[in-house]
Amino acid sequence: MAETPETTTPSPRPRSRSVGGVGGTPRRRLLADHVARWVVTGGGLAIIASILGILIFLLLEIWPLTRAAKVQTSVSTEIGTELLAVRVDEHQTHAAGVTADGRVVAYRLSAGSKGSEGAEVATLDLPAATPDGARPHVLRAVAPPTTGGAAPLLAAETDDGRAFLIPVDFAVTFEGEKRTTQPTFGTPIEIPLVETTIPDAQALTKTTAFAAGADAEGSSTVASLTGEVLTVIRRATETNAMTGESMSQDSRLSFKVSAPIEVLTLDGDHRFLYGGAADGRIFRWDLNAEPRPNGEAAEPRVASAGRSPITALTLLLGDRSLVVGQADGSLSVWFPLEQSDGEASLTRIRDFPHHAAAIRTLAASPRDKGFLALDQRGGAGLYFSTSHRTLWRGQAPAGATTISWSPKADGALFAGGGHLGGLAITNPHPEVTWKALFGKTWFEGYSEPQYVWQSTGGTDDFEPKLSLIPLLIGTLKGTFYSLLLAIPLGVFGAMYISQFMHPAYKRTLKPAIEIMASLPSVVLGFLAGLWLAPRVEKSFPGLILMTLFVPLAILLAGAAWNALPQPLRNRFRTGTEVIFFLPVIVAAGALALHFGPRFEQLVFGGDFAAWLAHTSGWNYDQRNAIVVGLAMGFAVIPIIFAIAEDAFSNVPQNLVAGSLALGANRWQTVTRVVLPTASPGIFSAIMIGFGRAIGETMIVLMATGNTPILEWNPFNGFRTLSANIAVEIPEAPHGGTLYRTLFLAALLLFALTFVVNTLAELVRQRLRERYSQL
Repeated sequence: MAETPETTTPSPRPRSRSVGGVGGTPRRRLLADHVARWVVTGGGLAIIASILGILIFLLLEIWPLTRAAKVQTSVSTEIGTELLAVRVDEHQTHAAGVTADGRVVAYRLSAGSKGSEGAEVATLDLPAATPDGARPHVLRAVAPPTTGGAAPLLAAETDDGRAFLIPVDFAVTFEGEKRTTQPTFGTPIEIPLVETTIPDAQALTKTTAFAAGADAEGSSTVASLTGEVLTVIRRATETNAMTGESMSQDSRLSFKVSAPIEVLTLDGDHRFLYGGAADGRIFRWDLNAEPRPNGEAAEPRVASAGRSPITALTLLLGDRSLVVGQADGSLSVWFPLEQSDGEASLTRIRDFPHHAAAIRTLAASPRDKGFLALDQRGGAGLYFSTSHRTLWRGQAPAGATTISWSPKADGALFAGGGHLGGLAITNPHPEVTWKALFGKTWFEGYSEPQYVWQSTGGTDDFEPKLSLIPLLIGTLKGTFYSLLLAIPLGVFGAMYISQFMHPAYKRTLKPAIEIMASLPSVVLGFLAGLWLAPRVEKSFPGLILMTLFVPLAILLAGAAWNALPQPLRNRFRTGTEVIFFLPVIVAAGALALHFGPRFEQLVFGGDFAAWLAHTSGWNYDQRNAIVVGLAMGFAVIPIIFAIAEDAFSNVPQNLVAGSLALGANRWQTVTRVVLPTASPGIFSAIMIGFGRAIGETMIVLMATGNTPILEWNPFNGFRTLSANIAVEIPEAPHGGTLYRTLFLAALLLFALTFVVNTLAELVRQRLRERYSQL
């Protein structure tokens, strides 16, 4: 009996073990997927949080610019004496003033260990006209502005025909951490207003206006109006450097006025004297002007402020802006502007809100272009001229008739009615308004309102000019001229290398172009400013010819290449024709530069810069937007090229093959199939290049004049937002107006790039949806 063969069933193939896995996926791989997902998600959230953090930080630094000034009562002291003029020390602990009975008195404003509040701490009697005479009576007194390092003064005019300038010093000493202020008075400087001696009991003058001032060299000027005669006495003082002896010489000027002058004020240089009349006219006397041929003094320049009488005048810091207060409560600022006859004439620049009553007095800030105004009903206001801001309106201390700023401009003292009342002023950023930052402002010395950025000056009386418009236009200007070069070369270069060049050459040329992006921008800026700019200036007519010669040479070379027999062209690899074109392009450029001087002589009269200035009024600066366009375009080209080339290369090859199979040639395929399909990526490349150009700092910093000029002229310089931040942030005082304005410029740059990138993404998505069905 035959045995049945034993059959064996093959054992099943062992499955891979997956401890805790799903569907056979190892736990290790699942864990790696989860970790990668969380890392990517966390990284994205961290980027978003970082951007939001930067935005919040910028907003926190900018927010103080929007705060209004804070004014509150600081001191209130009863002294029982009427002061005609007053000064206060920098800590607002003591004040000094002139009384009508011929005394100069210093008072303590706050109670301390050495005396009570309102106590007299120092006094000085004005000297009598004769040894046995009585103390003179003070008709008028003023506190002249302290300019040019001059000592603080109080000036008084007495009824015996004299003027006195009394130096006031608030000496500060420290004992440990305790501060002590001791007011002292210097020897009064006596200036006779008349040339005759009058008995002390006889009143000599009843003046209607008085002004005085002194400089750091000891020279002084006083002006007094009696009736229709304005008398000005100028005392020049010279000190012998060897012996220390001082010699003084007085000169006297007399002017006959044609209107009743109510108020006088003198500038810090003692050259111009301003007077406000009851008929609303403003007079401006040039004290240095040559007298007329008949020996009479030169006539003043006159401007009309309307029919309302002028009741107060003051010159703002720098003595260029004149603030005018009138009986109808109006406040206005005037500048001297040059007229067609070459003379400066006062021009009304801006008006501030009216007060409810006549303006009694004005006081200019010693630190900026701000001023305080006080009206007859006790209404007070704090204003800033440059930004045209009303910073505060309120009520002055009761009975106030005169004002004195503290030297630090952080407070003011009102005197009158036997009372001294102080205000603490917190006003860190008066220069800033949205109009000052983004609108035209009429600055001192300018013939019209303009957009100007000039954050610093050579003197303390400089008027900050913080318009961001020139910086914004400069940023767009530099970006425009750089992309004008970078977009055609970057996009068409990527198109050629991706679609026409042989892959063997592409593998070498593409990395070489991309490595250009690693060049430091500071090196490009250095070369552009020191090497390229002089050569562009010298050969600019040749560059103009190059824009004609090079395209023409390429067209001719292409025609010559196509004219070659097909068998001969087939012996070369596809894309090898670039080796034939390169010498042609170089030769065309060299030929353009060679004929540049002859072209300049023939068309531009031998001097392109002179021809440009004569025909268009544009000046040719060596470091200009053309140079920046070449240098920054060189920096942006690799970025646009790399992204655009990837976009071209990522077009599916079946689309290209199908187009070629249907009979289209290579150029038709690239322009009608590849280019539309790659357009979202190309648009992204351009936008990334735009972001690279708009944020560039070092190239525009070194290759332009770095001047914030508001012009699209390609032949002058400019300043961008980023370059401005780099230049000025090291010098900006922390927390100051300039410091915070630079952060505002950074926020503007941030917002600009954000808006452009958002719009670019929207356009890219639309293009992607439109061409995704190809």
